[in-house]
Amino acid sequence: MQSTHLRAEVLSRRDVSPELWVVKLLPEEQLTFSPGQYVTIGLPDGHHIIERPYSVASSPRVRELEFFVELVHGGELTPQLYDVRVGGEVRLRRLAKGRFVFDYQSGRLNHFMVATVTGVAPFLSILRDFVAAQVEGQRIPHRIALVQAASVAAGFGYLEELSGYARENPWFRYVPTVSRPWCETAWTGEVGRAEDILRKHLDALGWTASDTTVYLCGNPGMIQNSKGILRRAGFGKESLKEEQYWVESAGTASG
Repeated sequence: MQSTHLRAEVLSRRDVSPELWVVKLLPEEQLTFSPGQYVTIGLPDGHHIIERPYSVASSPRVRELEFFVELVHGGELTPQLYDVRVGGEVRLRRLAKGRFVFDYQSGRLNHFMVATVTGVAPFLSILRDFVAAQVEGQRIPHRIALVQAASVAAGFGYLEELSGYARENPWFRYVPTVSRPWCETAWTGEVGRAEDILRKHLDALGWTASDTTVYLCGNPGMIQNSKGILRRAGFGKESLKEEQYWVESAGTASG
C-alpha cells in the first residue's frame, strides 16, 4: 500500500528576515500540482506527523518545491520547521490540494492579485509558470497586476524577481506597498495597506467587475476588508477568489 507521505530533502534556505524564510525541497518523487495550490508539509513527532498546508511558490515545471514561510512563535510546526537545516528532511503529503488557481474558465483577461507577505506564494507560482511558457514561445493573452503589502520592506521576499518580471513583461504590473513607511526612510514606493490602495490601482488600470477576476491571499483581515471594498465596486462572488492563511479568531497560521 502506497504511503500518504513522501520524504523531501531541504536543498536550500534563504532567510528574508528573522521570521521569514524561503526554502526549497526536493521530494523523493515528482509531485504534481497546479499553480496556486498548496502542499502539506510535516515533521514526525513520536508516532504521528505534525502538518500544515503551505502554498507552493515554484512552477510545476520544476521538480524542486519552493515555499515562503513565516515563523509562528508558539506554533506547533513552524518553530520546528525553522530549525531544519540544509540537508535535513521533512515529509510531504503526496496530493496537492486547493482551488485557488488561475481563472481560465470565465474568459476574463484581467487578473488583479492582492497579497500580504507570504500570501504572494501562489501568485509567484502562477507568474513563474507564465514566464516559463512565454520563454517556450507561448503568447500570454492575460493582463496581471499584483499588489503585495507588508509592514516593512523586509516582508518582500521576492522584490527583485517580481520587479524584474514587471520590467520585462508588458502584461504584468507589480505594486509593493508598505503600511509603516515611518520605519522605512529609504522606501520610495507605494504606501498603505493593500485594502487602502487596491481601488486606486484598479481604477487606474480601468479594470472592472465585468472584465476582471480578483484574487485575495494572506491576512484574513485584509481579505475581509478588501471584499467589502470590491463588492461596493460591483465585484460579485463569481469574480472573487480568496485564500485565507489563518482563521482570525484562532490566530494560528495554516499556510
